[in-house]
Amino acid sequence: MTGRLSTHRLITDPLEQWARERPDLPAIDYQDQSVTWAELADRVHHVSGALQELGIRAGDRVATLDKNTLASVELTHAAAAIGAAHVIVNWRLLADQLAYVLKDSAPSVVFVGAELLPAYDEIKDQLTGVRKVVVVGGDDDEYEAWLAAASPVEPVADVEPDSTALVLYSSGTTGFPKGIELTHRNLNTHSAATATRFDMDEKSVSLVAMLLFHVGGTCYALGGISRGAHQIILREIDPVQMLQAMGRGVTHIFLVPAVVGAVLAAGDIGVQAFSGLSFLIYGASPMPLPMLQKALAAWPDVNLVQVYGMTELAGVITMLDAPSHRDAAHPERLTSAGTPIPGAEMRVVDPATGDDVETGQVGEAWFRSDQTMRGYLGKPEATTEAKTDDGWMRTGDLGHVDDGGYLYVVDRIKDLIISGGENIYSPEVENVLAAHPAVAEVAIIGVPDEQWGESVRAVVALAPEQQLTADELIAYSRERLAHYKCPSSVDIVEALPRNPSGKVLKRELRKPFWEGRDRAV
Repeated sequence: MTGRLSTHRLITDPLEQWARERPDLPAIDYQDQSVTWAELADRVHHVSGALQELGIRAGDRVATLDKNTLASVELTHAAAAIGAAHVIVNWRLLADQLAYVLKDSAPSVVFVGAELLPAYDEIKDQLTGVRKVVVVGGDDDEYEAWLAAASPVEPVADVEPDSTALVLYSSGTTGFPKGIELTHRNLNTHSAATATRFDMDEKSVSLVAMLLFHVGGTCYALGGISRGAHQIILREIDPVQMLQAMGRGVTHIFLVPAVVGAVLAAGDIGVQAFSGLSFLIYGASPMPLPMLQKALAAWPDVNLVQVYGMTELAGVITMLDAPSHRDAAHPERLTSAGTPIPGAEMRVVDPATGDDVETGQVGEAWFRSDQTMRGYLGKPEATTEAKTDDGWMRTGDLGHVDDGGYLYVVDRIKDLIISGGENIYSPEVENVLAAHPAVAEVAIIGVPDEQWGESVRAVVALAPEQQLTADELIAYSRERLAHYKCPSSVDIVEALPRNPSGKVLKRELRKPFWEGRDRAV
């Protein structure tokens, strides 16, 4: 393990530092609220005091059920400052999953956005451990008066760096989500390793557009705070609000590829709005190569950076940096996830034996870092399955490394298709089909085949006003892929099914074909 990257003990340390050194500089803008570093620190101290007055102590948890809001950022810091943890709940969850998350995380206090109150009221009778509900926003806002009435409390001296500060829930593509416990050390290490690489400082203006219940929202925001950047927080990903915010001098933004694609599709207005960026950071899902090439051409003066990671690693663990995006000597690396960030170790292993594979051979990507989660909340068995005794985190992703140390993620282990003894990696096929001008989005799955064991099936949503037949798409693929990798069947649908975090539910696509069979879906 490499040496410590962060000199901060707690996630509140940077906030306290900037409040002392840059008290009057802008810290966060959210809707009609704008706070300086001194004002933000003072508000956090009042929230800490208000939590203590409610009986919240070290080891307790408080939860937020709301869209993006300044209060969520304040609660993350205020709870952590007194040794408690903040659970940020995915407000897009259906009632049964929402109830599961709030029962599983067992918060004593829940902060509910005014427009989410109906969803909370539907399940509140199941939440026997909740002592208080605080309404945030709207005409009946309770949050502002609640924090203003409290006596301020500064960070508690005996809070330990390895105590849990944040709990985010997995996307739950294979069942109910798991609570991922991230410590002060995890979060500070991630901030130190990433925000520095993004050249953030007090002159930067960072747009937080991703949802805060996602690691790409809260952990990206924490990175900006660690560097003293001025941040603008959007309540949710709204194209109009995002473009308006870009006109306020935004230098840094993190987006998922689908949103980048929507910006490009908007034409000149979208391209122009993003042309003044210093860094366009993207990740959370692969960006199709044609889209990436279009982005590079549209924004020649913008640093494009791809990030790969997982919530269990506090976010980013590898990075394809800006120079690699425009390296004419290695164009193939545009399809890679880059190299490990500072402080991270990487192995590619045979998932059956745990032995390292040779350079270029496919195996499961493992990482070891101070970013690695404390564990899954209340699930020691699942934690043991995910983490080795010597600290390696199993990602569940298959990939290989080239001779330059660049990682190429080829598929999820559970999504690997084996047809006639040949391994077929769905992202490779998806990238080819996504380049067809009539295709808006595509998912590749394996379905039962009596002769080959599995065959390749494409599930495709078409772009507006486009037409395409299954035979045409199959023929298109056969001009560009080895025959055994091409889909033998195609379903054309209106849209791909996604979970509340936006990830495609391949499990749901496979399920009708594998019911009654042994294969796990």
